[in-house]
Amino acid sequence: MLYEHLGARPRIHDTAVVAPTAVISGDVEIGPHCQVLHGAVITAEGGPITLAEHVIVMENALIRATAANSVHIGAHTLIGTLASIAGATVGEEVFFASGARVFNGALVGDRCEVRVNAVVMRRAVLLPETVVPIGWVAAGDPVQLFSPDRDAEIAAAQPELDFPGHVFGVDRDTPDLMVQLTERYGTSLARHRDDGEVGG
Repeated sequence: MLYEHLGARPRIHDTAVVAPTAVISGDVEIGPHCQVLHGAVITAEGGPITLAEHVIVMENALIRATAANSVHIGAHTLIGTLASIAGATVGEEVFFASGARVFNGALVGDRCEVRVNAVVMRRAVLLPETVVPIGWVAAGDPVQLFSPDRDAEIAAAQPELDFPGHVFGVDRDTPDLMVQLTERYGTSLARHRDDGEVGG
């Protein structure tokens, strides 16, 4: 299903194939010979998303841009089932295995592999041909790789996270943080009320 969001409609190349149960919303450009399979969601929440040629988005994967972080996926990249990419720039010939997660501001270089259930943290920079092992965490610039049990080291390797401030514009020390965050985010998401399905 294709949706216009904030006045922008998806643009899909004639040679690309999008499953009827996939959802493509807003300022999304899907390039030549791409495949977007059943249940995938590609949603531009204020920032653009571009898929270059021959990108494959498997079942139930999620690609999401924000006003702060657009998304670019390079050519010949495969995004596995249940993987998610939020606000990241991805090079060419990259493999994201099932359950891989990539967060806002990350840069993933050409020919990287992010294996099953691995995580690329916010603003991490993966040089070309980096491999993030199964279940491991990539953090920092330059990137460091950690087994998931090393949470203190993972936190130390990252820039100031300030997730509430960076993503939602709410100070972490706000006494009613979750009230402010959910109300502000809910107002932003309510803009979907005016979305319209695009025919074709």
